[in-house]
Amino acid sequence: MADAAGEKLFLEDLAIGRRFAAGPEAVTLEEVLAYAARFDPQPFHTDPATTAHPVLGGHSASGWHTASLTMRMVTEALPLAWGVVGGGGEIAWPRPVRPGDTLRVEAEVLETGRSRSRPDRGWARLRVTTLNQRDEPVQVLVTRLIVPSRVPDSGTSC
Repeated sequence: MADAAGEKLFLEDLAIGRRFAAGPEAVTLEEVLAYAARFDPQPFHTDPATTAHPVLGGHSASGWHTASLTMRMVTEALPLAWGVVGGGGEIAWPRPVRPGDTLRVEAEVLETGRSRSRPDRGWARLRVTTLNQRDEPVQVLVTRLIVPSRVPDSGTSC
């Protein structure tokens, strides 16, 4: 992880199994309503009086709101030299986020590799789990990030 001086991370710093964490991040009713009104205007996100929903069970934050909060925490947890630049992945929301929840992120490096065509970079596959205050996963993201290399590859890439 970055040190107190704000050191940035490179491919060589991302050993398989290395973990990063950030949070907590409070989810307020006002933010849930504002986000939903602007980006996901569905009644189960915009109406706090919603008490029943066949899947969500009631009023909840948009999954994309959860993803945005997760991104905020990932940028804190993982200070990559070029920033957090995604190259795709899979996302799941196993349970809803409710106003009043407090979220945190745990990220784990699953795999890394070097670019075959760009010697100044590589990639890292991470599992980023967003947890609520009860340590229940509310979002699981497996993503592949583009990561700069501190030492350009000498031609022995995978």
